[in-house]
Amino acid sequence: MAAPSKKVFEVFVSKVPWTVAGNELREYFGQFGSVKKCLLPFDKETGFHKGFCWVGFTSEEGLNNALQKEPHLLEGSKLQVQRNRRLFVGQKTNRASEDA
Repeated sequence: MAAPSKKVFEVFVSKVPWTVAGNELREYFGQFGSVKKCLLPFDKETGFHKGFCWVGFTSEEGLNNALQKEPHLLEGSKLQVQRNRRLFVGQKTNRASEDA
């Protein structure tokens, strides 16, 4: 029996300055709607985050509000925000495609 599919209202954010923490991202995107999650992956070797994250909203309205705003500025840097096209479930990415 298949589980009912849940709608995911998630954006992918890149060009995140290394000085920005997850709680700051959650607070920033909270102005657009209720934030369900903020996943900011870290590099085990350097201890710094990787410069990108996923922000999940509880509603489509929050997602749309975030996508409509341009530019997104945080600590003087312009964030690149786009709709997340695939569900992130801890999937391993192909290193070759990351370098391209």
